[in-house]
Amino acid sequence: MNSFTIVFLIALTLSFSVQFWLSKRHAGYVAKHRDAVPEAFKNTISLEAHQKAADYTLEKSKLGDTDGIIGVILLLVMTLGGGINLAFEFWASSIENPLLAGLTAVACVFLVMTLVEIPTSVYQTFVIEEKYGFNKNTPKQFILDQLLQLVLVAAIGMPLLALILWVMDSIGSLWWLWAWAILMSFSLLMSWLFPTLIAPLFNKFTPMEEGSLKERIQGLLARCGFNSNGIFIMDGSKRSGHGNAYFTGLGNNKRIVFFDTLVNSLEDEELEAILAHELGHFKCKHTIKMLIATAIMSLISFAVLGWLIDQTWFYNGLGVVQPSHAAALLLFMLVSSSFTFFMQPISAYFQRKFEFEADNFASTHAKAEKLVSALVKLFEENASTLTPDPLYSAFHYSHPPAAIRIANLESKIRV
Repeated sequence: MNSFTIVFLIALTLSFSVQFWLSKRHAGYVAKHRDAVPEAFKNTISLEAHQKAADYTLEKSKLGDTDGIIGVILLLVMTLGGGINLAFEFWASSIENPLLAGLTAVACVFLVMTLVEIPTSVYQTFVIEEKYGFNKNTPKQFILDQLLQLVLVAAIGMPLLALILWVMDSIGSLWWLWAWAILMSFSLLMSWLFPTLIAPLFNKFTPMEEGSLKERIQGLLARCGFNSNGIFIMDGSKRSGHGNAYFTGLGNNKRIVFFDTLVNSLEDEELEAILAHELGHFKCKHTIKMLIATAIMSLISFAVLGWLIDQTWFYNGLGVVQPSHAAALLLFMLVSSSFTFFMQPISAYFQRKFEFEADNFASTHAKAEKLVSALVKLFEENASTLTPDPLYSAFHYSHPPAAIRIANLESKIRV
C-alpha cells in the first residue's frame, strides 16, 4: 500500500456511495409515485400499467445494487487482494514470451470477471424479465449467446489487444498515440462491419416486405435525403418482448432496423415518426459529434496511461508487484471508472440534448402527435417508469424523462 492506494480507495468509496445513494433515492421516488399516474399520462396509460412499470423498475434497481456491490468486491479482490498480481506472476513463470504471458493474464482476468457477472444476467433474464412477461429467451439460447460472445472476444478482441501491447512494448514514448490511432481505426471498421458481419450472428434480419409501410418509410428517407443499404426487420422477439428501432453502420453500409415486436405494436405513421427521430440523430450529426467526443476522451485516457505506465507507485498502489505494460493497461481499464464517475452527468446532459434535437427534427418530417402516441405505447409496453428521480436521471438517463419529452413534442404539434 502507498498514497495512491488511499486515493483509489477514496475515489472508489465516493463513486460507489453516490451511485448507491442515487439508486436508493430513485427507488424511493418511484415507489412514492407508484399509486398515481402522472397527470400528463392519465388519459393514455392505466394505473395497472403504471404500477407494473414501477415494480419492474424497483426490482431492476435492487438487482443493480447487488451487482454494484459484487463489482466493488471483485475489483478489490483483483487489485488490492492480489488477484491481478497472481495472474501475471503465474503466466510470467509459465510462458517465456512476455507479450504472450501478459496477453494471457489479461484474458484470464477478464474471463473471471465475465463468469462472475453471469449469475446476475441469468437472474435478470429468467426471473425479472420472465416475471414481467418480457423474456422470450431459452436456457439453450442464453448459453449459446454467452459462448458466441466469448468466441468473438477471442477472435477479434485478443488480436487487437495483442497489437496494442506490441505497440506499447516496441514503439517508444509515443506508443499511446499509435495505440489510440489503432483503437479508433478498429472502432470505425467494426462500426462499418457490424450490420453485415456481427449482428447477423445473433439475430435474423429480413428485408422489409413491399407494401404501404415500406413506401411510407422510403418517402421519409427521400424527404430527409438519407441513403441506406436496406430496411430490415430483426427477430427481437426471439429473446425479448421489448421493442426498438435503430440505424447502424457507416458510409455505404448503413442499415435501418426495426424490431419485429415494434412493427407488431405500432401503426405505420407511428413507425414513420420513430424512424424520423432516428434519422434526426443522423441529420443533426449526433453520431459524428459523439464519435469526436469519444475520440478526444480516449486520446486523453491513452495520454494519461502513457504517463502512469512509468510510475511504480501506480502498480504498487493497486497490488501489482512487478510492473509491465499489460498490467498497466489492465489496471487502468479497471479503476478509471472510479475516477470518472462524476463526469457522467455531463455526458448524459448532451445525450438528452441530442434526443430533444432528434425529436424536433422528427416533428418537422413526420407527425409530432404520432411520435407522442408511439412513445406512450413504448413506455407502456417496455414498462419504463414515468416517474424517475430527477437527480438519478441526470446521472443515468441518456433520454429525457417521459413527461418532459412528451411536453416538448406536444408543443410542436401543429393545430
